[in-house]
Amino acid sequence: MKRSLQAGLLVLCGLGLLHVSLFTDLCLRYVKEGMRPLLIASGVVLLLLGVAGALLDRGQGAGDGHGHDHSGVPRVAWLLLLPALSLLFYAPPALGAYTAARQPAKAVVHDSDFGPLPRTSPLPMTLSDFTSRVRQDRGQAVKGRTVRMTGFVTPGDGGSWELTRIILNCCAADAQSVKVRVYGGPALPADTWVTVTGTWHPGGTLGTGSAAVALDARTVTKVPRPTNGYQDALPLG
Repeated sequence: MKRSLQAGLLVLCGLGLLHVSLFTDLCLRYVKEGMRPLLIASGVVLLLLGVAGALLDRGQGAGDGHGHDHSGVPRVAWLLLLPALSLLFYAPPALGAYTAARQPAKAVVHDSDFGPLPRTSPLPMTLSDFTSRVRQDRGQAVKGRTVRMTGFVTPGDGGSWELTRIILNCCAADAQSVKVRVYGGPALPADTWVTVTGTWHPGGTLGTGSAAVALDARTVTKVPRPTNGYQDALPLG
């Protein structure tokens, strides 16, 4: 019965959404944490609609006398099959170095006055905070300071690579990357998550737009990928 096929597609889509949002953290590869409740609700609704459709179809088939209907499944509905199966059996990987290497770094703007930095050494910083300090802090507070940041590796050239974070406003479609060029350290594979300590790599005038958003690495340590890597968070550990 063709209505049963429609119901099956709805069930598969619902199970796929629940798989990535309720039973695993796979949804955090594609959306922000705040979107998870909406995905769970959508999965439940699709699953219930599919089950209800199957039950109604069975009831109608039992009372029709001829056991089938003449309704058709729109061809476009079959386009739902592959994404549903993908979510269940092979979830696409998270955005990473491939995406970051093909887009410019996100413009980072600091809208208020810069306060003094803590005296902690190495100083934990986000990539966005480091970028704004390098290019907008006239007090040059990061000059000579040893900082520590966490992100993933995006391969570069000329003996350098980029420490990167991808930030989402809503979902993977609006992803933007924040990058800090790193000089020194081991040549690690793309998408390796690391914590880097180092000092600002001189280039241009610190505190102005000409300053290089770059770091001379002292240590580079591999770390696990955070559960939700789509935020510019302070270093792990």
